[in-house]
Formats: sequence, structure tokens, C-alpha cells
Amino acid sequence: MNTHTPFEAAVQAHGATVLRVCRAVLGPHADADDAWSETFLSAMQAWPKLPESTNVEAWLVRIAHRKAIDVTRRRARQAVPVEHLPETPAAAGSQGRSQSDARSAERHELWSAVGDLPEKQRKAIAYRYLGSLPYDDIAELLGGTATAARRSAADGLQSLRRHPAFRDHDGA
Repeated sequence: MNTHTPFEAAVQAHGATVLRVCRAVLGPHADADDAWSETFLSAMQAWPKLPESTNVEAWLVRIAHRKAIDVTRRRARQAVPVEHLPETPAAAGSQGRSQSDARSAERHELWSAVGDLPEKQRKAIAYRYLGSLPYDDIAELLGGTATAARRSAADGLQSLRRHPAFRDHDGA
């Protein structure tokens, strides 16, 4: 696929991948759909100037990832309305936590562990396992070789597997 290909063909060919990346970062909320739309609006503006040699899927995954991060940042700045404020914060090991609260805390710990990875490892994992990109394309995005991209993803997964939140989440 190249820039002489109609933009609509790129949307059809890569729309599902872009949506998977957005949902992986944001969850199955309307925010993911908004990030998907913002991705393709940005891409449409840049489409006429896109070089022929560009890997369109990798390019769209990178845009989607950035748009999803933008939404995450916006979320963090917004107040969340609640009907009643809690009187005191619950302790981390509180007996009163429901099962869904515990799963939410585990997911938070897991995403925190992902966030603690070095940038190249984190991006290599996201592009490979969320964006389904081959290592050659990941190397193009990160700068370096396919072997280095594969190593970054493997090292990142190894670090995550040692983290207690990953073991709990993975069922190990």
C-alpha cells in the first residue's frame, strides 16, 4: 500500500489493528473509539505528503499509540463525578475490597510494571503484541535492527514475568 492508494483503502486494511491498539491502551470504552477516529483524522491530513516507502500499518500504529496516550493524559486531568465521597481512604489490604476492586488493583499494578519498563522495551512490546507488527517494522519505528527490537521485546517480557502482578494476572 502506498500514498497513491486511496486513503479509504488504508482505513479498511488497517482499521482493526488501530482499534486494537487504542483499546489495549484505553480499554473497551468510547475513548478508544475516539482515539481511533483521531488517529485517522491525523493520518488523513498527513496522507498526501507521506513518502512512498512508508510502512502504512506501522505509521498508523504509532499515531494510534500517541493518540491513546493523549486521551489517557486528558482523563488524568479530568475530575470524576461521584455521588458520595468516601469518608476515609481504604487501606491497601482492606478486607472490605470486592473481587472487582482486587482485579482492578492487580491490573493497575500490572500496567504500572509495564510503565516502569525502559521506553524501547515498552514500545517493542506494544508494537509487537498490541499492534501485531513484525520485528522489521518495529525496528523501523524504534530505530535499530529487527534483532534489537526482538531483544527489547523479550527483555521486557522477561522483566514483566518476574513482577508479582504479572504472575498473579497470568495465573502462574
